[in-house]
Amino acid sequence: MVRYISKRLGYMVLTLWVIVTITFFLMNSMPGNPITSQVKQLPAQVKENLMAEYGLDKPVSERYVMYVKNLLKGNMGDSFVTPGISANKYIHDRFPNSARIGLQAVFVGLAIGLTLGIIAGFKRNTGVDYFVIFIAILGVSIPSFVVAALLQKGLGGKAGLPIAGWYSQGDGFLNTIKFTILPTMALSFSSIATYARYMKTSVLDVISQDYIITAQAKGVSKVSIAWKHIIRNAILPIVTILGPQIASIITGSFVIERIFAIPGLGNAMIDSISAKDYNMIMGFTIFYSFLYIVSLLVVDILYTLIDPRIRLSGSKK
Repeated sequence: MVRYISKRLGYMVLTLWVIVTITFFLMNSMPGNPITSQVKQLPAQVKENLMAEYGLDKPVSERYVMYVKNLLKGNMGDSFVTPGISANKYIHDRFPNSARIGLQAVFVGLAIGLTLGIIAGFKRNTGVDYFVIFIAILGVSIPSFVVAALLQKGLGGKAGLPIAGWYSQGDGFLNTIKFTILPTMALSFSSIATYARYMKTSVLDVISQDYIITAQAKGVSKVSIAWKHIIRNAILPIVTILGPQIASIITGSFVIERIFAIPGLGNAMIDSISAKDYNMIMGFTIFYSFLYIVSLLVVDILYTLIDPRIRLSGSKK
């Protein structure tokens, strides 16, 4: 286990370095820079002074070396657009908002999606099964921003649910949760469809296995077969997609955060790209990549806890 994790950590560092390198040079190959994107017309001397102040007059290769050195010290750089605000502080301040919406969406998606998928698997070709198929089709077909707009139109401003906005520091729990209900519903809709579809397919596959038929022939109770044999084995495909989905949802859905005016990472990422704020773009990209890579490692470790037959090192006990 220790050897495997150490090896994976080495691959993580290598992967992050590749992502940093590719993102840095692609970003600097775009036309314009943070200075010209903010002010279209500047006197030549003023422009040169600003370029020198922010180090944009140096060759790209030299700036890359400087950025990597600062990154190794944990410094992702300051914003070009908002002086004095670093990418580290932006992530520290805005990530909790994205994480709250994301974790709630993951929980709701898992709870409803797995339940529907399990019931549909056990009740094949029934009304529940057709309902799950219908939900899955809607979840795949309807974009999240359409779901968000429909929720704002139908539920926004009713029962105390705000159409958009975010709570203030110091608000009570009941006052804060009302701002998260509609974004959570919009963000979890596609997840419900995905989890239900995967779980139903997996349950049907496990039910047809020989060991299930053998357990039924031995007179094992239906509850025991369902919980110990079917659900436990059928949930493995869900674990596979759960890790990356958690990382992508927690870091923020760009569109959902924009629609509901949530001060999260997704909203900040859009603003930084529009302003060509190099350091902010790099910081958000690195942070998202780190979460995604860590989620893959966590999924591999969870495999061994759910199914002891799986060994990380490939060795046999």
